[in-house]
Amino acid sequence: MTLSYSLELPTHRVESPDEFVSAAAITEIARHAESCGYSAVHVTDHPAPDAKWLDHGGHHALDPFVALSFAAAATTDVKLLTNVYIAAYRNPFLSAKSVQSLAVLSGGRLVLGVAAGYLKPEFRALGIDFDRRGDLLDESLDVLQQLLTGDDVALQTDRFSARGVRLRPLPPQAPPIWVGGNSKPAVRRAVSRGDGWAPFNTFGYAAASRTAEISNLDELEAAIAWAKGYARDIGRTKPLDICFSAGNLLDDSRSPDERHATLERLAAAGVTWVTIVPGGEDRAELLDRAASFAKEFIRT
Repeated sequence: MTLSYSLELPTHRVESPDEFVSAAAITEIARHAESCGYSAVHVTDHPAPDAKWLDHGGHHALDPFVALSFAAAATTDVKLLTNVYIAAYRNPFLSAKSVQSLAVLSGGRLVLGVAAGYLKPEFRALGIDFDRRGDLLDESLDVLQQLLTGDDVALQTDRFSARGVRLRPLPPQAPPIWVGGNSKPAVRRAVSRGDGWAPFNTFGYAAASRTAEISNLDELEAAIAWAKGYARDIGRTKPLDICFSAGNLLDDSRSPDERHATLERLAAAGVTWVTIVPGGEDRAELLDRAASFAKEFIRT
């Protein structure tokens, strides 16, 4: 199986905004990713990170749809991945409008990675019930998937009353939905209603992310086997994309042979996408590392 790769847009690198978090940076990095053979660029989502989390390893992020719109305008074919978007933070109709807008304006290049979220202070800052995050994610996906059929949508909840909401124009195709997270509920949601599953390497922060630990390839393979078993149990026959955020498993400190072996094992296990996060003291070094990875592992 051939792997596809997504390059991170480093919108968390606020210590050097001109180098990493500017229109020029996003434009150049996205174009570079496309020219090097990456299949997508991706961003994350943290609208209201708290100071304690930021001071102990957390990170900032631009609004994912704004950031990806700059990448979309600068490129032609590369896909635009939210990795991941926390739908529970927003009213589902506002979420659907953001999804529709980027999907339309990019010509259908959006891949919508979603997750339930884990950062309690962020939920509190946004006035969202942390304990309802799974239900709110399902509600948001229900609304989005109904609206993107072109039908009028009516919905009455304890939070809002919608009558005959209609989205136009519709994108060329509904964006694929990848559900992120390592927990059993995340896997079940991905398999039962998604197009893909996005597990991630929890090495060093499993407790902080409040999800099941996947810190080595054995644990990933076991999780994929469980997902495949669940797919069989519910009668799913449609292929499931698996996008793995490998983290330190593909670190530059590892030899090319070791990284080739890791990628071969990921593909054999059923992984279809891998996210790549090159380091670099400045943009030039980041671009060089992204190109070196592509030359070694993508264009071979």
